[in-house]
This record gives sequence, structure tokens and C-alpha cells, in this order.
Amino acid sequence: MLADGYISPSSLSLRDLPWQVHWSLDKCTLCGRCTTVCPVHAIELGVFRKRTVDTPLGVSQAPSNVFKVFYGIRQKTDPAYACIGCGMCSMVCPNDAIMAYRSEELDKLRFHINRGGQPRRRGGRRNVPGGILDRIKFIRISMLTDPALDAGRHEFELRTLLGRVLPPEENLRLLKENGWIPPVREIYPLIIGGMSFGALSPTMWEGLQMGVAYLNEELGMPVRMCTGEGGCPPRLLRSRFLKYVILQIASGYFGWDEIIHAIPEMKEDPCAIEIKYGQGAKPGDGGLLMWYKVNKLIAAIRGVPPGVSLPSPPTHQTKYSIEEAVAKMIQSMSMAWGFRVPVYPKISGTSTALAVLNNLTRNPYAAGLAIDGEDGGTGAAYNVSMNHMGHPIASNIRDGYLTLARLGKQNELPLFAGGGIGKNGNLAANAAALIMLGASGVQTGKYIMQATAGCLGSESDRCNVCNIGVCPKGITSQDPRLYRRLDPEKVAERLVDVFVAFDKELKKIVAPLGRSTSLPIGMSDALGIDDAAAAQRLHIAYVV
Repeated sequence: MLADGYISPSSLSLRDLPWQVHWSLDKCTLCGRCTTVCPVHAIELGVFRKRTVDTPLGVSQAPSNVFKVFYGIRQKTDPAYACIGCGMCSMVCPNDAIMAYRSEELDKLRFHINRGGQPRRRGGRRNVPGGILDRIKFIRISMLTDPALDAGRHEFELRTLLGRVLPPEENLRLLKENGWIPPVREIYPLIIGGMSFGALSPTMWEGLQMGVAYLNEELGMPVRMCTGEGGCPPRLLRSRFLKYVILQIASGYFGWDEIIHAIPEMKEDPCAIEIKYGQGAKPGDGGLLMWYKVNKLIAAIRGVPPGVSLPSPPTHQTKYSIEEAVAKMIQSMSMAWGFRVPVYPKISGTSTALAVLNNLTRNPYAAGLAIDGEDGGTGAAYNVSMNHMGHPIASNIRDGYLTLARLGKQNELPLFAGGGIGKNGNLAANAAALIMLGASGVQTGKYIMQATAGCLGSESDRCNVCNIGVCPKGITSQDPRLYRRLDPEKVAERLVDVFVAFDKELKKIVAPLGRSTSLPIGMSDALGIDDAAAAQRLHIAYVV
């Protein structure tokens, strides 16, 4: 309300907000924990004045107003402080006196979040529930036709190859001419997708690295983690654990001065180099780390001054064609490590993915192609990009595999799929579906955050404040008061749980196919869907 009595155009009522805070006067002890822990300051202590009508017993006396003043919790209606539904207030309340509920009314906040001429930016992923992957069924069950396997007793080799797998005669020719053959890594088919040191908190990143090391060295599972676009801590670059890491280079080149200078001191080569050209959550945009999260540590690793936002260009500068990108980036990265490390590009899901793939098939230095679909997550992007841009991953991967099959290169150039894997909790089923559509492996990030650290973000636009560094769980914050809430050892423990459980579920899916020595890559006759149009598009069975 303005001073002259007019109502501000941006004023909202509580009913207009997507998340409403319900508070109980009877249970609340005014301890203040809820207001302290709220990451966006959506609630505050307030003074309330309640009017009641006092009706006298006698008919000769007129009713009168009685006013009662009390203290309580007030939800702010200013769009800048709108509740995000994270539920931290209810988590810390000792009396169950407060809870945030999703409003059933039309969300009118969306009309008021562009103040100052700035469109909405947020973290998370596309606010659209569901997806095609959850509708795909595994319909080929071997009983009398093929030898079905026992998922609990048989040994399975659930491994995939990252690198260019050339025929023996081609390798022999390259060895004679150049003294070199393409490097290939045997890895686990589930890769932890690119989440940078900076986008994630130090405790979250440390926990993931500890978990990856345990999976490799204690359980013998060759799990790999991609660094994202933020460089790499110097100690990790010079440790033996670097071999479990995929280093990502993107258009901002953040942290790559440190990486290049550390090459002579590296005890191990990295698993691979991923050249990021695009990301499923924000096709056509470069990466973005907002100034809230660029403290002295992050600035030192990335080679920039602290306290400034770090947007990356939408493309690698001076490289504006597929041929130029392949020639300059892939070969220069290969040369930096003496042609010992696989190098591959990552692009966002797009209708032009086949053009990129066709070019890669002609270059022996290209170790594969990673495609990130429209349901991929991010730490910061424009809301319009996340909700309305991108390409579904299933059809991109299927088209890519069929193209490789027509060229006779389906066993030569691996495809890796990302974007929405495990979006609704079905991690193994989604991964198996994409593998049978043609992917050699899958990348996931958001699911890992949810499963290992309790990320609160969801497709109902809950939380999603990864971009401004106030993550209530400390997962994507650089504020020590927040990230100390996260125990890296617990994150590592949960990561191990996730991969061990995923491994068992994947075996349950592939065992009835009679496959134990290799992944069922491209085995589309095992898939079916109850949507005729989707079945025709993906070249799989239509089942009802």
C-alpha cells in the first residue's frame, strides 16, 4: 500500500502466491527458528490486531468491538520475498506450528517477477512433470526362447566404453602411420553429470568425490564424475584420484589456466575431456555462475576477481562451424595430453544433432558424443529457456544410433544421454530404456543431488534457488553457514548406496534378456510403449 492510499501495481494477496505459509497460534512458542532459517526471508515476526464482537446478554446494550493484540508469524506478500516452498520452517519448528502449502489458485506471482526489467532466473530444471522415458516398458522376457539369467546369482559385466573403438585393421593402420591409436576407457554406464565446483558447495563436491573414490577402489565399480565448467581444485589435479574425473572445458574456460599449468605435475591422466558446447537446460546459452556464489575460493580456482557474475559466451569464440570446432578443440585437447585421453563434445538436445554426429564420424580424434535433453538441470538459467526450449533426449539418441547403424559405426562411436534421467525416481529404468534406444551410457546430476543430499527442488517449482546461493540444504551454496549443514561423509555414503542399488536394478532389467557380458545397447526389440505415435517415432513396439 502506498502512502497516499493507492495500491501498488505489484502488490499481491496471499491467495495470489504459489506457496502459502500456514501458522498455528496455539502451537507456536515464538522461538524465531522459522524466520531465521528461511532462505528468502518470506516470513517475519509480526504484531497482529484481531477484532471480535462482544455481544452483551441484555437486549438494552449494543454490541461492541473488542480488540486483541498478539505476536505471531506473518508471510510477506512482496514478490521479492515470495515463499519458495522449501519447508525449512517446518523442519526446524519444534512444535509443528508452521507449514508451507502449494496454492490451488492461479499462480499470479509469474506476472510480477520481472521487476527492474530482469526476466526470472532460477536453478533446477523444466517445471513440467512426467516424461516419455517413464512410459517405456521392457517387453522382451526370455523364458523358453532364450536362456534367462538370475540377477542375484549370475555375474554381469555392466561396463561401457568411452572412446573411439576402431576396427583392428584401422587401429593397425593408425599405429603404423602415426604411432597412435585412439584411447578408450572402460567405465560404468552411469556417469555423474557436470556440476561445477562453484555451482555445488565445497562439502557437496567433496562428498561426491569421496563416494566416487570408494566405489572405484573398494567396490571395483569404474564410476566417473564430470567436473562441470568450473575448473578443478589444485589438490585433486595433482592426486591419483584424477583418473576418476572427466574434466569439462566450456566457452568461458574458467579454471583452465590452472589445469594446463598442472599437466606436468599430474600423477594420473583424467578419464576424459568433455568439451561443452551446449546444455539441455539452456540451449543456446553459455554457463552462468551468479555473483552471490563467487567468493574468494571460487574466484581463485576460476581465475577471476571475486564478487562478479560469471556468464560464459553462447559458443566457443573463433569456432563457429562444426568442422572448425572438431579440428581446433578436439585435436588441441588431445595434443595437450599426448593423445592419451579421450576427448568428446557435449551438446544440448537439438534437431541439428545429426549434423554434429555426422561430422564426428569422419574425425578419428572424436571419442563420442554426449547429448543433454530438455529435462536437464542447471544451477542458473533463464526460466523461459528451461521451460520452453530444448529437444527430448529419447528421439535424439534414437536418431543418432540409427544413423550410426546405417553407417556401420554403431559399435565405434559411443553416444551418452543426459537430461531427466531419474526425474521421477526411476533411475535404472530410464537408463536402461536409453541404453536400449542406443546410448552407451547416461549422465545424471539432479537425481544425485536429491538422493545423496536431500535436494528440495521439484517440477512444481519448489525451492529452485540454486542460482542465488541460499540453498537451504547447503548443496549449492558458498555460504559456510549453509554448507556446514551438509556432512560430506553422509553424501559419500548415500552416493555409494545409490550406485549399488542402481546396479542391482539394472541387472534385474537386463537378466531376462539373457545378457550378462555386455550392455544391451540398441536392443530396441525389448522396448514397448502404449503410445502409437511415440512408438513410430522411436521405432519400438506399440503395446496396449
